[in-house]
Amino acid sequence: MDALLRRCGIRLTPGQLGQLWVYHQLLRRFDAELNLTRIHNFENMVVKLYADSILPAIEYTHLPSPLLDLGTGPGMPGIPLAIFRPDLQLLLADSRTQRTDFLKTAVSQMGLPGIEVVERGIAPDFDRPVAGVITRAVEPMADTLARVAGCLQQNGSVIFMKGPACDEEIRAAATAFPADYELTDDIAYRIPHTPHQRRLVIFRRKVAPEQTVRAVSRHRIRIIESESNAVFKDLKKLHSGRGVKKLGRTLVCGQRLIEEVLERSPQRCRAWISRGDRQPPPDHAPVPMEWYQLSPELFQILDLFATRTPMVLYDTPTPATWRPAEPAPSGCSLLVPFQDPENVGAVIRSAVAFDVGRIILLAESANPFHPKAIRSSSGTVFSARLLQGPPLSEIPRDLPVIALAASGQPLAATRFPHAFALLAGMEGPGLPPRWQANAVAIPMNPEVESLNAAVATAIALYEWRRSLK
Repeated sequence: MDALLRRCGIRLTPGQLGQLWVYHQLLRRFDAELNLTRIHNFENMVVKLYADSILPAIEYTHLPSPLLDLGTGPGMPGIPLAIFRPDLQLLLADSRTQRTDFLKTAVSQMGLPGIEVVERGIAPDFDRPVAGVITRAVEPMADTLARVAGCLQQNGSVIFMKGPACDEEIRAAATAFPADYELTDDIAYRIPHTPHQRRLVIFRRKVAPEQTVRAVSRHRIRIIESESNAVFKDLKKLHSGRGVKKLGRTLVCGQRLIEEVLERSPQRCRAWISRGDRQPPPDHAPVPMEWYQLSPELFQILDLFATRTPMVLYDTPTPATWRPAEPAPSGCSLLVPFQDPENVGAVIRSAVAFDVGRIILLAESANPFHPKAIRSSSGTVFSARLLQGPPLSEIPRDLPVIALAASGQPLAATRFPHAFALLAGMEGPGLPPRWQANAVAIPMNPEVESLNAAVATAIALYEWRRSLK
């Protein structure tokens, strides 16, 4: 290793070589399980990974500190740089838990006190001040410049480790942010004694990060920084269907869904939930809404889908009770016994798409307003006609039901009644025996045991709609 590094113009002390060797052994040991690198030949690892990571500190000697290694993966260039330049404070950022677990193990075993692992992807809401950013990532330079807008200090540098053919990227980045960044260096070099050409492209930030001021808000603000806070405890309960039912509220996540509920049902929107005071409620948000400003740690706990965008606390409607004795309307009524909230959301989306008159949630069903159900329904849960039904065992025997089971008659030959209920079995247990006698089946490869319950229901609904033509 020492000889290969010296050939590249890199001289490490015996202690630094020992640290790098520990890192190399860890990378070898964990690679098979975690897929850390596609380079496995020893010489290539030393040259293309370790030397390539260290050379920017030789070609550009005034590396800033603290320095954020954006999208570090298994720790490149950050860990080799930290070994070569122990004076630097390095932040290694990656969103993948397995990678960050590996990084923490490596940093601990190598004894590198100047390194901190940042367990998240970097977005404009990341506001930890840094003097520089370095990245070997493959995304366009302009995207990276936008990504670090919340953390890179004025006069800080973004250092791109690129191949030789990046002129178009440079032009696009300079054009995208003429007032915010300027190109200061474009250093072409080669890994010594190899054909591998490299470029360091360096942009300087001309302006300070936008500082969000805790200005007077139209909304009542609650700053929540402790897990023992009663409001936060209730918010955490909304990760379960039981909590949604008990509190009568849910979390709406995702920019499009939030816009929809703000427009469709502003009176049900109780609170805007954000990471700190960034991303305030939009101007058209109803004034009675509160604004919950969570600490970054608490927001990450609550952010079920890791979108890092605000959420809305939403009052859920209570479905009316289904009364089987009342005359059924024409068309299809859908009976939903699914226990997986994502299946419930998916089947509600299909039912709305195929113009099902009523969606009857049986007692076994997951809560349709679970955040996962809302997301998989793509928001159709808010417009669907939902009714609350009894347990599966209490469905009247004389109800005109078309049930789905692998043992049934072919679905394509089914004659749908003028008014009927469609029933698919629960995930796992399937249909109770009393509904299997007259069930219908979807033809499929006999080597496959069954279809996903929501998918099977969607196919049956399609066949019903096709039969009406």
